[in-house]
Amino acid sequence: MRNKYLYSVLPFLKKCKRETQQQFEDYFQTAPAWLMECFQVEEMEKGQIFVRENTPIDTIYFVGRGTIKATDYRIYGITYDFMSFDCVHALGGMEIIMDLDTYMTTLETATPCTIVKIAKAKYEKWLLTDLRVLKLEAKLTGKSLLEDGRKNRAYLFLQGSDRLAMLLTERYELYAKNGILRVRGGRQGLSDTTGLCVKTINRSVKKFLEEGLISKEGNQLLVSFEQYKKLKELIAAIIDIE
Repeated sequence: MRNKYLYSVLPFLKKCKRETQQQFEDYFQTAPAWLMECFQVEEMEKGQIFVRENTPIDTIYFVGRGTIKATDYRIYGITYDFMSFDCVHALGGMEIIMDLDTYMTTLETATPCTIVKIAKAKYEKWLLTDLRVLKLEAKLTGKSLLEDGRKNRAYLFLQGSDRLAMLLTERYELYAKNGILRVRGGRQGLSDTTGLCVKTINRSVKKFLEEGLISKEGNQLLVSFEQYKKLKELIAAIIDIE
C-alpha cells in the first residue's frame, strides 16, 4: 500500500529502471503521508545549477532520473567537478546531519534530470524523528565521502594521462551501455573533472588514440570493453584498485 502511494505521488518512477524504483522504495519505506504529500517534481535541463555553495538551505533534492555533479570553484577560480550523484541520496541531508545552515557545494545537472524536491523543514522533521532514515542517510553520506576521499587521494598521485585513464575507467563502470562508453562533455568536461588543463587533456587523448586505448567517432570519444580492460590494467600497475 505504501509503495502504491509512493508511485501515485511520483508517477515518473513507473518508467524508471527497477534499480531506481527499489532505491526510492527503500529510502521512503517509512515516510509518513504528510511528507510524501509535499513532494515536488521538477524536470531540469542539462547544465542547470540548482544549488549554490554558501546559500541558505531551504530545499532537499533527490535525483529521480539523470546525473548531477558537485562542483568546486574556490581554488584559483578553476572549475573542479569532484563528485557525481545518480542514485537516491538526499542532497542537503549531509548539511542537516552536520547542523549546517548553508549548502556546502554547488550542484549542477550533468544530464537532463528529474528531481524530487522536499522543503527542508519537512524533511528535517522526518529525518530527526525516524531513526531508520537517519541511520540510512548517515550511511549514504559517509559512503559518498569515503569514496570521494579515496578517489581524490588517488588523483593526487596520478599525473596527466594516468589521471585521465582512471576517470575513463570510472565512467565506463558507471555509464557504459552495450559494452561501449560514449564520453560526454568534450575536452573541457574532462578538464573540469580531472583538474587537468585542456592542453594536457588533448595530449593524453592523442596518446590514447595512438595506442588504441580509446576510439573516436566523429567528435565523440568511445571506450570499448577491451579498451576499458587495458585502461584498468594501466591504472592497476600504479595503484591498488579493486
